[in-house]
Amino acid sequence: MSRANEHKRTAGPARARTAAPQAPGEVRIIGGQWKRTRLPVPDRPGLRPTPDRVRETLFNWLGQDLSGWRCLDAFAGTGALGLEAASRGAANVQLVEQDPGLAAQLRRHAERLGASGVQVRRGDGLQALREAAGTSLDLVLLDPPYGQEALFLPALQAAARALAGAGLVYLEASRAWKDAELAGTGLMLHRHLKAGAVHAHLLRAGTA
Repeated sequence: MSRANEHKRTAGPARARTAAPQAPGEVRIIGGQWKRTRLPVPDRPGLRPTPDRVRETLFNWLGQDLSGWRCLDAFAGTGALGLEAASRGAANVQLVEQDPGLAAQLRRHAERLGASGVQVRRGDGLQALREAAGTSLDLVLLDPPYGQEALFLPALQAAARALAGAGLVYLEASRAWKDAELAGTGLMLHRHLKAGAVHAHLLRAGTA
């Protein structure tokens, strides 16, 4: 879910080029009732869906059956994370996406799948987290657009306030987050995986 773009520097001789990971043309739901369903990945700046290997690991951590869970995917993008949770039984999944084209695509996916527990909201993911009632969420999925590191800390703080007692936060980032950095958020590291350029974190309430 979320995002990939290539940034070019052209001024001056022999200047280096830096590139974000490129998005594939599609991703698949890998488990649950909609297993193998394909989700297209439009060409959008910063859109970088969570790789299959990382999603598979995440849902091994969470358990394959999420029956009754309440989830919020704050930067939904292709919907790969949130729809994966719904496919595995989550009772309520909010997909929040600011891009109007992506939000419309998410609505089409939900309709095609008959996903009655999935709600699509076009808007600001950070604002949606801040508006979530306290202890109202079992799982928050955070994969902000590529290069939007300034969103991480406020999103984590807002997610922590919305978590139920045993709730969990998934954070996908380009670097590892340590407990010392997380201390002010009310969250602590539970699991971590590095896969290529992706750092996947599963966080829970508490302090180290």
